[in-house]
Amino acid sequence: MKIKHKKTKHYHHENILWLKDLKKSDIPIVGGKGANLGEVFDHFPVPNGFCITVNCYKHFMNETMIGSKIHGLLDELDVENTEQLELISKEIRKLILKQKFPSDIKKEILKNYKKLKNKKVAVRSSATAEDLPTASFAGQQDTYLNTKGNKDLIEAIQKCWASLFTSRAIYYREKNNFKHRDVLIAVVIQEMIDAKYAGVMFTIDPVNKKYILIEVVEGLGEALVSGQVTPNTYFMNKKTHYLEKKSENFKLDPTIITKISIIGEKIEKHYKYPQDIELALDKNNKIYILQSRPITTL
Repeated sequence: MKIKHKKTKHYHHENILWLKDLKKSDIPIVGGKGANLGEVFDHFPVPNGFCITVNCYKHFMNETMIGSKIHGLLDELDVENTEQLELISKEIRKLILKQKFPSDIKKEILKNYKKLKNKKVAVRSSATAEDLPTASFAGQQDTYLNTKGNKDLIEAIQKCWASLFTSRAIYYREKNNFKHRDVLIAVVIQEMIDAKYAGVMFTIDPVNKKYILIEVVEGLGEALVSGQVTPNTYFMNKKTHYLEKKSENFKLDPTIITKISIIGEKIEKHYKYPQDIELALDKNNKIYILQSRPITTL
């Protein structure tokens, strides 16, 4: 299956953009996560949703007038001083969280949330310096799963904005020469998949490049990403999609793993670059793509 590239549209002023309208070149407005989900949305099963663009974050910063205080604190910071880094990070995040959410963008967000029929959603940060081949910001910002209701949604969005200033994210930006002022944050709102299994796939195993590496756990993917659970591990031959090695803690139909492997190959071909892909399977074993980003460790 050859994936057609979406036509370029220029979004500069929108506050809300649905995934179906986005493509990978939209990173400056919806961040890496949002742009990459939009890119594959038409061709693979991706949970429906929309992005709260960086314009909302900028509007929040302008209306609350806290930008200069934040950058004043960061200008004084020595990131190698761990104690100071933790203190300033905490102070900035507290400052963001205690601000009143601007009523105009709140209204617009909730109007779009209503279109998802008030379902449970995943609220995920999507920074503009994230998921670029040159810098791995994976896991730098926060994700809030099973969010439901207007109040919890708005709270989770504000927490995502604050997560741009975790100590880890600040440190990474300094070390990768990203100016704090230049990195903006969008937020992805997506319908939650009632996941029976969750997994990650490297379309090239960083250790042995002849394999596609797939790891799967039961339930939500947070346990896998955080390393709380030992996953099932599958090494698929990159050319034939034949299962060459595996280590299983629970039984999983091998045809599912083959399907996952083939999807990975198609996504890699589309991007012309090996991908690190997050996925979920529902109770009917339907595969959903939750994220695709370049592998940065090759």
